[in-house]
Amino acid sequence: MISGLMNILRACFQPRADGHVHTSSDAAGRQDGLLWYKDTGQHVNGEFSMAVVQANNLLEDQSQIESGCLSLQDSGPYGTFVGIYDGHGGPETSRFINEHLFQNLKRFTSEHQSMSVEVIKKAFQATEDGFLSVVTRQWPTKPQIAAVGSCCLVGVICSGTLYIANLGDSRAVLGRLVKSTGEVLSIQLSAEHNVSIESVRQELQTLHPNDSQIVVLKHNVWRVKGLIQISRSIGDVYLKKAEFNREPLYAKFRLREPFGKPILSSDPTISVHHLQPDDQFIIFASDGLWEHLTNQGAVDIVQNHPRNGIARRLVKTALQEAAKKREMRYSDLKKIDRGVRRHFHDDISVAVVFLDSNLVSQASSVKSPNISVKGGGISLPTKTTPT
Repeated sequence: MISGLMNILRACFQPRADGHVHTSSDAAGRQDGLLWYKDTGQHVNGEFSMAVVQANNLLEDQSQIESGCLSLQDSGPYGTFVGIYDGHGGPETSRFINEHLFQNLKRFTSEHQSMSVEVIKKAFQATEDGFLSVVTRQWPTKPQIAAVGSCCLVGVICSGTLYIANLGDSRAVLGRLVKSTGEVLSIQLSAEHNVSIESVRQELQTLHPNDSQIVVLKHNVWRVKGLIQISRSIGDVYLKKAEFNREPLYAKFRLREPFGKPILSSDPTISVHHLQPDDQFIIFASDGLWEHLTNQGAVDIVQNHPRNGIARRLVKTALQEAAKKREMRYSDLKKIDRGVRRHFHDDISVAVVFLDSNLVSQASSVKSPNISVKGGGISLPTKTTPT
Protein backbone atom coordinates (compact mmCIF):
# COMPACT_ATOMS: atom_id res chain seq x y z
CA MET A 1 0.00 0.00 0.00
CA ILE A 2 2.80 2.42 0.94
CA SER A 3 4.68 1.71 -2.30
CA GLY A 4 1.44 2.31 -4.23
CA LEU A 5 0.96 5.66 -2.51
CA MET A 6 4.54 6.63 -3.35
CA ASN A 7 3.94 5.81 -7.02
CA ILE A 8 0.89 8.09 -7.02
CA LEU A 9 2.87 10.86 -5.34
CA ARG A 10 5.69 10.54 -7.84
CA ALA A 11 3.29 10.65 -10.76
CA CYS A 12 1.51 13.71 -9.41
CA PHE A 13 4.59 15.63 -8.25
CA GLN A 14 5.64 18.68 -10.21
CA PRO A 15 9.05 20.12 -9.17
CA ARG A 16 9.03 23.83 -8.52
CA ALA A 17 10.95 26.61 -10.20
CA ASP A 18 10.18 30.27 -10.20
CA GLY A 19 12.23 31.18 -13.26
CA HIS A 20 11.38 33.93 -15.69
CA VAL A 21 13.36 32.43 -18.58
CA HIS A 22 13.05 28.69 -19.27
CA THR A 23 13.12 26.88 -22.58
CA SER A 24 14.03 23.23 -22.08
CA SER A 25 11.52 20.59 -21.02
CA ASP A 26 13.36 20.01 -17.73
CA ALA A 27 13.64 23.72 -16.92
CA ALA A 28 12.24 23.09 -13.44
CA GLY A 29 14.28 19.95 -12.88
CA ARG A 30 13.21 16.32 -12.86
CA GLN A 31 12.17 13.80 -10.21
CA ASP A 32 13.36 10.19 -9.94
CA GLY A 33 11.94 8.67 -6.78
CA LEU A 34 13.48 10.55 -3.85
CA LEU A 35 16.03 12.27 -6.13
CA TRP A 36 15.37 15.66 -7.72
CA TYR A 37 17.90 17.04 -10.19
CA LYS A 38 18.56 19.73 -12.75
CA ASP A 39 21.53 18.44 -14.68
CA THR A 40 22.54 21.69 -16.33
CA GLY A 41 21.59 25.35 -16.50
CA GLN A 42 23.13 28.71 -17.29
CA HIS A 43 23.79 31.49 -14.79
CA VAL A 44 25.29 34.93 -15.31
CA ASN A 45 28.82 33.66 -14.61
CA GLY A 46 28.77 30.24 -16.29
CA GLU A 47 26.94 26.91 -15.98
CA PHE A 48 25.44 25.14 -12.97
CA SER A 49 24.12 21.73 -11.92
CA MET A 50 21.82 20.93 -8.95
CA ALA A 51 20.58 17.80 -7.17
CA VAL A 52 18.64 16.97 -4.00
CA VAL A 53 17.97 13.58 -2.42
CA GLN A 54 15.36 13.26 0.29
CA ALA A 55 15.83 11.10 3.40
CA ASN A 56 13.42 12.66 5.91
CA ASN A 57 9.67 12.08 5.71
CA LEU A 58 9.36 15.80 4.93
CA LEU A 59 12.30 17.28 3.01
CA GLU A 60 14.11 19.58 5.46
CA ASP A 61 16.74 20.78 2.95
CA GLN A 62 15.90 23.69 0.64
CA SER A 63 18.11 25.15 -2.07
CA GLN A 64 18.04 27.78 -4.79
CA ILE A 65 20.04 29.41 -7.57
CA GLU A 66 19.05 32.94 -8.60
CA SER A 67 20.78 34.58 -11.54
CA GLY A 68 20.35 38.01 -13.04
CA CYS A 69 19.42 41.19 -11.22
CA LEU A 70 20.43 41.18 -7.55
CA SER A 71 18.41 44.27 -6.63
CA LEU A 72 14.90 45.64 -7.08
CA GLN A 73 16.11 48.05 -9.81
CA ASP A 74 16.76 47.02 -13.41
CA SER A 75 20.07 48.89 -13.20
CA GLY A 76 21.48 45.99 -11.14
CA PRO A 77 23.96 44.93 -9.97
CA TYR A 78 23.74 41.63 -11.85
CA GLY A 79 25.20 38.37 -10.62
CA THR A 80 24.54 34.92 -9.17
CA PHE A 81 23.04 33.94 -5.80
CA VAL A 82 23.30 30.38 -4.42
CA GLY A 83 21.56 29.19 -1.24
CA ILE A 84 21.70 25.86 0.64
CA TYR A 85 19.39 25.69 3.68
CA ASP A 86 19.68 22.55 5.82
CA GLY A 87 16.72 22.51 8.18
CA HIS A 88 16.28 20.58 11.43
CA GLY A 89 13.27 19.87 13.62
CA GLY A 90 10.99 20.35 10.61
CA PRO A 91 10.90 22.08 7.21
CA GLU A 92 9.39 25.43 8.25
CA THR A 93 12.60 27.47 8.73
CA SER A 94 14.40 26.29 5.60
CA ARG A 95 11.25 26.93 3.54
CA PHE A 96 10.95 30.41 5.04
CA ILE A 97 14.58 31.20 4.15
CA ASN A 98 14.03 29.90 0.63
CA GLU A 99 11.12 32.29 0.16
CA HIS A 100 12.52 35.39 1.88
CA LEU A 101 16.33 35.61 2.08
CA PHE A 102 16.97 36.45 -1.59
CA GLN A 103 14.14 38.99 -1.58
CA ASN A 104 15.66 40.61 1.52
CA LEU A 105 19.06 40.69 -0.19
CA LYS A 106 17.57 42.43 -3.25
CA ARG A 107 15.91 45.01 -1.02
CA PHE A 108 19.13 45.93 0.81
CA THR A 109 21.19 45.86 -2.39
CA SER A 110 18.76 48.43 -3.79
CA GLU A 111 19.08 50.61 -0.69
CA HIS A 112 22.90 50.49 -0.78
CA GLN A 113 23.05 50.49 -4.60
CA SER A 114 25.77 47.83 -4.49
CA MET A 115 26.63 44.39 -3.14
CA SER A 116 28.61 44.24 0.12
CA VAL A 117 29.20 42.32 3.34
CA GLU A 118 26.86 44.76 5.10
CA VAL A 119 24.06 44.05 2.60
CA ILE A 120 24.38 40.30 3.17
CA LYS A 121 24.43 40.69 6.96
CA LYS A 122 21.30 42.83 6.84
CA ALA A 123 19.55 40.26 4.63
CA PHE A 124 20.38 37.47 7.11
CA GLN A 125 19.16 39.55 10.06
CA ALA A 126 15.92 40.50 8.31
CA THR A 127 15.29 36.81 7.56
CA GLU A 128 15.95 35.86 11.19
CA ASP A 129 13.62 38.63 12.39
CA GLY A 130 10.97 37.53 9.92
CA PHE A 131 11.03 33.95 11.15
CA LEU A 132 10.89 35.15 14.78
CA SER A 133 7.67 36.97 13.85
CA VAL A 134 6.28 33.70 12.46
CA VAL A 135 7.17 31.87 15.69
CA THR A 136 5.62 34.63 17.80
CA ARG A 137 2.36 34.42 15.84
CA GLN A 138 2.18 30.63 15.84
CA TRP A 139 3.41 30.01 19.40
CA PRO A 140 -0.08 29.87 21.01
CA THR A 141 -1.28 27.09 18.66
CA LYS A 142 1.98 25.54 17.40
CA PRO A 143 4.62 26.01 20.12
CA GLN A 144 6.98 23.35 18.70
CA ILE A 145 7.86 25.72 15.86
CA ALA A 146 10.18 27.42 18.37
CA ALA A 147 12.43 24.33 18.12
CA VAL A 148 12.64 24.38 14.30
CA GLY A 149 15.71 25.92 12.70
CA SER A 150 18.04 25.82 9.71
CA CYS A 151 21.65 26.15 8.67
CA CYS A 152 22.11 28.77 5.97
CA LEU A 153 24.91 28.80 3.37
CA VAL A 154 24.93 31.55 0.74
CA GLY A 155 27.24 32.42 -2.13
CA VAL A 156 26.97 35.65 -4.11
CA ILE A 157 29.05 36.28 -7.24
CA CYS A 158 29.06 39.92 -8.32
CA SER A 159 31.63 42.04 -10.20
CA GLY A 160 34.29 39.32 -10.06
CA THR A 161 33.90 39.00 -6.29
CA LEU A 162 32.59 35.95 -4.43
CA TYR A 163 30.90 36.46 -1.06
CA ILE A 164 30.41 33.37 1.13
CA ALA A 165 28.12 33.67 4.16
CA ASN A 166 27.39 30.78 6.50
CA LEU A 167 25.46 29.74 9.59
CA GLY A 168 25.84 26.11 10.67
CA ASP A 169 27.68 23.24 8.98
CA SER A 170 26.90 23.30 5.28
CA ARG A 171 30.01 23.87 3.19
CA ALA A 172 31.30 25.67 0.08
CA VAL A 173 34.42 24.29 -1.60
CA LEU A 174 36.32 25.91 -4.48
CA GLY A 175 38.14 23.95 -7.18
CA ARG A 176 41.26 25.91 -8.26
CA LEU A 177 43.55 24.91 -11.14
CA VAL A 178 47.27 24.71 -10.38
CA LYS A 179 48.80 25.46 -13.77
CA SER A 180 52.24 24.06 -12.98
CA THR A 181 50.84 20.57 -12.29
CA GLY A 182 47.44 20.61 -14.01
CA GLU A 183 45.81 19.55 -10.73
CA VAL A 184 42.62 21.10 -9.40
CA LEU A 185 42.92 21.60 -5.65
CA SER A 186 40.10 21.98 -3.15
CA ILE A 187 39.87 25.14 -1.05
CA GLN A 188 37.22 25.29 1.66
CA LEU A 189 35.61 28.73 1.58
CA SER A 190 33.10 28.51 4.43
CA ALA A 191 33.67 28.53 8.18
CA GLU A 192 31.52 25.96 9.99
CA HIS A 193 29.71 26.29 13.30
CA ASN A 194 29.50 22.74 14.60
CA VAL A 195 30.59 22.04 18.18
CA SER A 196 32.42 18.90 17.06
CA ILE A 197 35.10 21.50 16.15
CA GLU A 198 37.16 22.44 19.19
CA SER A 199 37.46 26.13 18.27
CA VAL A 200 33.66 26.39 18.05
CA ARG A 201 33.33 24.86 21.55
CA GLN A 202 35.91 27.32 22.84
CA GLU A 203 34.01 30.22 21.29
CA LEU A 204 30.82 29.21 23.11
CA GLN A 205 32.67 28.66 26.38
CA THR A 206 34.19 32.15 26.08
CA LEU A 207 30.77 33.68 25.39
CA HIS A 208 29.19 31.81 28.33
CA PRO A 209 31.96 31.62 30.98
CA ASN A 210 29.54 30.96 33.84
CA ASP A 211 27.84 28.00 32.20
CA SER A 212 29.84 24.79 32.62
CA GLN A 213 27.16 22.91 30.64
CA ILE A 214 27.12 25.19 27.59
CA VAL A 215 28.61 22.31 25.56
CA VAL A 216 28.01 18.71 26.63
CA LEU A 217 29.41 15.41 25.31
CA LYS A 218 26.29 13.26 24.95
CA HIS A 219 26.40 9.72 23.46
CA ASN A 220 29.89 10.55 22.18
CA VAL A 221 28.61 13.64 20.28
CA TRP A 222 29.25 17.24 21.35
CA ARG A 223 26.02 19.26 21.62
CA VAL A 224 25.11 22.79 22.71
CA LYS A 225 23.24 22.35 26.02
CA GLY A 226 23.07 18.67 25.14
CA LEU A 227 20.52 19.49 22.42
CA ILE A 228 21.99 20.64 19.09
CA GLN A 229 25.30 20.32 17.26
CA ILE A 230 25.43 23.74 15.60
CA SER A 231 26.12 27.05 17.36
CA ARG A 232 24.65 29.40 14.72
CA SER A 233 21.41 29.20 12.74
CA ILE A 234 18.25 30.87 11.54
CA GLY A 235 15.36 29.96 13.86
CA ASP A 236 15.89 27.68 16.90
CA VAL A 237 14.19 30.46 18.82
CA TYR A 238 13.93 28.27 21.93
CA LEU A 239 17.70 28.71 22.39
CA LYS A 240 17.71 32.42 21.61
CA LYS A 241 14.79 33.87 23.58
CA ALA A 242 13.90 32.53 27.03
CA GLU A 243 10.19 33.33 26.61
CA PHE A 244 9.98 30.48 24.07
CA ASN A 245 11.80 27.98 26.31
CA ARG A 246 8.86 27.01 28.52
CA GLU A 247 5.63 25.08 28.46
CA PRO A 248 3.91 24.09 26.21
CA LEU A 249 7.22 23.43 24.38
CA TYR A 250 8.09 19.73 24.66
CA ALA A 251 10.02 18.96 27.85
CA LYS A 252 13.03 17.61 25.91
CA PHE A 253 13.69 21.12 24.54
CA ARG A 254 13.22 23.00 27.82
CA LEU A 255 16.30 24.00 29.80
CA ARG A 256 16.36 23.60 33.57
CA GLU A 257 18.04 26.94 34.14
CA PRO A 258 16.76 30.21 32.65
CA PHE A 259 19.13 32.05 30.30
CA GLY A 260 19.66 35.77 29.87
CA LYS A 261 21.50 36.13 26.57
CA PRO A 262 20.97 34.03 23.43
CA ILE A 263 22.71 30.64 23.43
CA LEU A 264 22.75 30.31 19.65
CA SER A 265 23.69 33.13 17.24
CA SER A 266 22.27 34.20 13.87
CA ASP A 267 25.37 36.24 12.95
CA PRO A 268 26.88 34.70 9.78
CA THR A 269 30.57 34.26 9.12
CA ILE A 270 31.20 36.11 5.85
CA SER A 271 34.33 35.90 3.70
CA VAL A 272 35.16 37.81 0.50
CA HIS A 273 37.16 36.27 -2.35
CA HIS A 274 38.34 37.99 -5.50
CA LEU A 275 37.89 35.33 -8.17
CA GLN A 276 40.91 34.42 -10.28
CA PRO A 277 41.04 32.95 -13.82
CA ASP A 278 42.22 29.62 -12.32
CA ASP A 279 39.09 29.31 -10.14
CA GLN A 280 37.12 26.61 -11.96
CA PHE A 281 33.99 25.86 -9.92
CA ILE A 282 32.39 25.98 -6.46
CA ILE A 283 30.56 23.09 -4.79
CA PHE A 284 27.84 24.19 -2.35
CA ALA A 285 26.33 21.36 -0.28
CA SER A 286 24.59 20.51 2.97
CA ASP A 287 26.52 18.41 5.48
CA GLY A 288 24.77 15.27 4.21
CA LEU A 289 27.25 15.26 1.31
CA TRP A 290 30.34 16.03 3.39
CA GLU A 291 29.58 13.17 5.81
CA HIS A 292 30.55 10.83 2.97
CA LEU A 293 32.94 12.79 0.72
CA THR A 294 36.11 14.75 1.45
CA ASN A 295 36.61 18.22 -0.04
CA GLN A 296 39.28 16.96 -2.45
CA GLY A 297 37.28 13.83 -3.26
CA ALA A 298 34.31 15.96 -4.32
CA VAL A 299 36.52 18.32 -6.37
CA ASP A 300 38.15 15.34 -8.14
CA ILE A 301 34.72 14.00 -9.14
CA VAL A 302 33.68 17.36 -10.61
CA GLN A 303 36.99 17.82 -12.41
CA ASN A 304 37.11 14.32 -13.90
CA HIS A 305 33.55 13.99 -15.21
CA PRO A 306 31.25 15.85 -17.64
CA ARG A 307 29.55 18.96 -16.29
CA ASN A 308 26.11 17.78 -17.31
CA GLY A 309 24.63 15.94 -14.32
CA ILE A 310 27.64 16.49 -12.08
CA ALA A 311 25.57 17.42 -8.98
CA ARG A 312 23.58 14.20 -9.42
CA ARG A 313 26.85 12.27 -9.70
CA LEU A 314 28.08 13.77 -6.40
CA VAL A 315 24.84 12.77 -4.66
CA LYS A 316 25.03 9.24 -6.09
CA THR A 317 28.64 8.85 -4.95
CA ALA A 318 27.68 9.95 -1.41
CA LEU A 319 24.80 7.45 -1.37
CA GLN A 320 27.11 4.67 -2.57
CA GLU A 321 29.45 5.51 0.32
CA ALA A 322 26.51 5.51 2.76
CA ALA A 323 25.46 2.07 1.51
CA LYS A 324 29.01 0.76 1.78
CA LYS A 325 29.26 1.91 5.41
CA ARG A 326 26.15 -0.15 6.18
CA GLU A 327 27.47 -3.11 4.17
CA MET A 328 24.58 -2.99 1.73
CA ARG A 329 24.19 -2.51 -1.99
CA TYR A 330 23.39 0.91 -3.43
CA SER A 331 20.50 -0.65 -5.37
CA ASP A 332 18.98 -1.84 -2.07
CA LEU A 333 19.47 1.56 -0.41
CA LYS A 334 17.51 3.19 -3.23
CA LYS A 335 14.50 0.98 -2.42
CA ILE A 336 14.22 2.35 1.13
CA ASP A 337 11.49 4.96 1.45
CA ARG A 338 11.71 8.44 2.94
CA GLY A 339 11.56 8.55 6.72
CA VAL A 340 13.22 5.16 7.12
CA ARG A 341 15.93 6.38 4.72
CA ARG A 342 17.03 8.92 7.36
CA HIS A 343 18.63 6.06 9.33
CA PHE A 344 21.07 5.59 6.45
CA HIS A 345 21.80 9.16 5.31
CA ASP A 346 20.59 12.75 5.67
CA ASP A 347 18.79 14.93 3.13
CA ILE A 348 21.50 16.03 0.69
CA SER A 349 21.45 19.21 -1.41
CA VAL A 350 24.20 20.03 -3.90
CA ALA A 351 24.76 22.95 -6.28
CA VAL A 352 27.86 23.01 -8.49
CA VAL A 353 28.52 26.44 -9.98
CA PHE A 354 31.07 26.62 -12.81
CA LEU A 355 32.98 29.86 -13.34
CA ASP A 356 33.59 31.21 -16.85
CA SER A 357 36.39 33.73 -16.28
CA ASN A 358 35.25 35.84 -19.24
CA LEU A 359 31.76 36.17 -17.76
CA VAL A 360 32.95 36.53 -14.14
CA SER A 361 35.15 39.51 -15.01
CA GLN A 362 32.44 41.47 -16.82
CA ALA A 363 30.88 44.50 -15.17
CA SER A 364 27.93 43.88 -12.84
CA SER A 365 25.95 46.43 -14.88
CA VAL A 366 25.79 44.08 -17.89
CA LYS A 367 22.16 42.99 -18.04
CA SER A 368 21.19 39.32 -18.18
CA PRO A 369 17.90 37.40 -17.90
CA ASN A 370 16.54 36.53 -14.48
CA ILE A 371 16.61 32.79 -13.80
CA SER A 372 15.38 31.11 -10.62
CA VAL A 373 15.58 27.40 -9.80
CA LYS A 374 14.62 25.84 -6.46
CA GLY A 375 15.51 22.31 -5.40
CA GLY A 376 12.54 19.96 -5.18
CA GLY A 377 11.32 17.00 -3.15
CA ILE A 378 8.32 14.74 -2.68
CA SER A 379 5.20 16.89 -2.35
CA LEU A 380 2.68 15.50 0.12
CA PRO A 381 -1.00 15.80 -0.82
CA THR A 382 -3.18 18.06 1.30
CA LYS A 383 -5.50 16.13 3.61
CA THR A 384 -9.06 16.81 2.60
CA THR A 385 -10.81 14.54 5.09
CA PRO A 386 -10.16 14.02 8.80
CA THR A 387 -8.23 10.89 9.74
